[in-house]
Amino acid sequence: MARSRKIPATKYPVERFTLENGLRVVLTPDRSAPVVGVAVVYDVGIRSEPEGRTGFAHLFEHLMFQGSENLEKLAHFRHVQGAGGTFNGSTHLDYTDYFEVLPAGALERALFLEADRMRGPRLTEENLLNQIDVVKEEIRVNVLNRPYGGFPWLKLPPVMFETFPNAHDGYGSFGDLESATVDDAKAFFDRYYAAGNATLAVAGDFDVAQATAMIQRHFGDVPARPAPKLPDFDEPGLTAERRDTYTDRLAPIGGVASAWRVPDPIGDFADYLPFVVLAEVLTDGEASRLVERLVQRDRSVTSIGGYIGFMGDEFGVRNPTALLLQAHMPPGGDSEKVLRTVDEELDRLVHDGLTPGELERTQARIATHLLRDTDAVLGRALPMAVLELQRGNPGLLNDLPKLIGEVTEAQIVTAAATLRPDQRATVEVLPGAAA
Repeated sequence: MARSRKIPATKYPVERFTLENGLRVVLTPDRSAPVVGVAVVYDVGIRSEPEGRTGFAHLFEHLMFQGSENLEKLAHFRHVQGAGGTFNGSTHLDYTDYFEVLPAGALERALFLEADRMRGPRLTEENLLNQIDVVKEEIRVNVLNRPYGGFPWLKLPPVMFETFPNAHDGYGSFGDLESATVDDAKAFFDRYYAAGNATLAVAGDFDVAQATAMIQRHFGDVPARPAPKLPDFDEPGLTAERRDTYTDRLAPIGGVASAWRVPDPIGDFADYLPFVVLAEVLTDGEASRLVERLVQRDRSVTSIGGYIGFMGDEFGVRNPTALLLQAHMPPGGDSEKVLRTVDEELDRLVHDGLTPGELERTQARIATHLLRDTDAVLGRALPMAVLELQRGNPGLLNDLPKLIGEVTEAQIVTAAATLRPDQRATVEVLPGAAA
């Protein structure tokens, strides 16, 4: 049945240029509210860290907030918060980002701060040891002492993948973190934090000519260094199912998660996009297939979710990546039954197709989330910086709602047909003895 309405593209303006030192810049002005979002994204993430240095990409994100040659420790915090702004950073599989949201009049302050630490953070023994302790405490809080810590984003990759970049623990081991030296940190900065290995994006209330002059003034004299060659992280897909089971001493109930490889999200974007929609067809909302079957009808799980990418960043990840399903089960739950039901529902989708209105409803929900997210200035600056970094196409952010709306039922069925038992990796978490 033909759709009665197409999902339109958004029309956020995009200006692009590159400084002589290689820094790529994206500007997307919007004078509707006196606020700006600034994002700097470096092309280095968990997959880039060397063997013996697990957790180093995340550790370095912390080090970038510990002052610079020109500013003392915590100065970045004071300057942003003193202007009424907020800030943060995060580490992903394929990039690390830093960002601020401030009143429009404080744009130059944010640009100065980001350019200042791009020239060089304050890498001292004291800062390194302090931040190693901070990261170790994060691991304790978020993984070791939390129910389902690392499930499934840390537990599934070593089951699905063979190579170190794809399979290792991105949070890091205490041993690797504690053995890191200041020289290691300096070498990491010199290699990956070059201006030519980064993008800067500014969104919100600014004049393009004035912002361009500010960017040239603050970033133009950042020394140029060659960007490292981007590795090819690809590896062969699965030819037989892989399984692992572990016990979580803090988990009150069991859980199971499965992952299937999907097409290259950049090189095969047209084939990849249906998997983004398929994940939502299966699990998004009370009317989705697996929620209706497993939660509401069979009651074999208490919750189930599906998404693309181990960190849920479907439009900010390179190949290889995966479609994930994760579920928690009631006491006495049967993971084998859950997996068989997933297979049954996938077979039913392949054989019978979608129900009337199912695809349109799902596409509308995805588009609504995209539009809501890009309504905020940071929701434009950050993804545009990543899209420029990975694809050289920040304007793709405008096209995503429209492209989601153009995915067809036939493409969804074709994608579902690839999610076979012999091509999945599965990890089951068993509840601890105290459950």
